[in-house]
Amino acid sequence: MTSWGQFRTAEPEFAALAERILQRGVALVIATLRADGSPRVSGIEVVLEGSGAGTELAFGSMPGARKGADLRRDPRFALHAAPADQSGGDLGDGDLKVSGRAVWGGPLTGPVTGDAFRVDLSEVVWTGLNEARNRLVVRWWTPASGLRSVERE
Repeated sequence: MTSWGQFRTAEPEFAALAERILQRGVALVIATLRADGSPRVSGIEVVLEGSGAGTELAFGSMPGARKGADLRRDPRFALHAAPADQSGGDLGDGDLKVSGRAVWGGPLTGPVTGDAFRVDLSEVVWTGLNEARNRLVVRWWTPASGLRSVERE
C-alpha cells in the first residue's frame, strides 16, 4: 500500500502542486466501475488526513450511494481535477489525475454518515504548460518508477 504521505516524502514539490490543485475548490470527479464493468462518474470532495509520511488522501461516500457500493466491490478508481479556468483556455496550475484503490475504512465518524475510504496510490499525473507556456508538459509519478516527465508541442 502506498499512502499520500509516501508520495509526499518521495516527491515533495510535485506533491505540493498536486495538493494545491486538489484543494483549489474546483469540482473533482471520480470514476468507479459498476457491477457490469461499465464506468460511473460522480462528483467528490477529498481531504488530506494526518501529517508527514502518515498523510492519507481520503474521501467519503453517502449512505447507500452507488459510488461506495462500486468501490467496496471493486476498489479501482480514477480521480480528475480539471483545470481551474476552462473558459479562456488557460490551464493555470494544470489538471491532475490520481488513480489507485480505495480502501474501505468503515463508517464515517462525526456528524455525517456514510462510508470512509482512504487511497492506496497507484499513479499521480499532472498536465500543464512549461514556464514559457509554449509546450505541454506531462509529469507522472508511480511508486515503482518514481517521477517522469515529457514535453510536447
